[in-house]
Amino acid sequence: MNREYISHIDLLIHAPIRLAVLSALVTVKDANFSFLKEATKATDGNLSTHLTKLEEAGYITIKKTFKGKKPQTICAITDKGRKAFINYIDTMEKIIQKQKAEL
Repeated sequence: MNREYISHIDLLIHAPIRLAVLSALVTVKDANFSFLKEATKATDGNLSTHLTKLEEAGYITIKKTFKGKKPQTICAITDKGRKAFINYIDTMEKIIQKQKAEL
């Protein structure tokens, strides 16, 4: 296996819950916390931690609002996040293609 591709994997995205979050957000304008919790099957605290990491990296935005008296957390992927996600997918595709060629 050529290791040049492996060194380009974005480890921030590679974590399963963060990958699931970005995979969901790349397909919608925005999503609320409940939607992402269901999509990732994560606990509230675990999802919140992963969302914070993605926000700190500039991959997503988080907006806190209220719907009536209930708090709402709305997340959206940023341009930087979309580019990082596409680069991640491209890198993974190269690794897969390289592996297939070696079989």
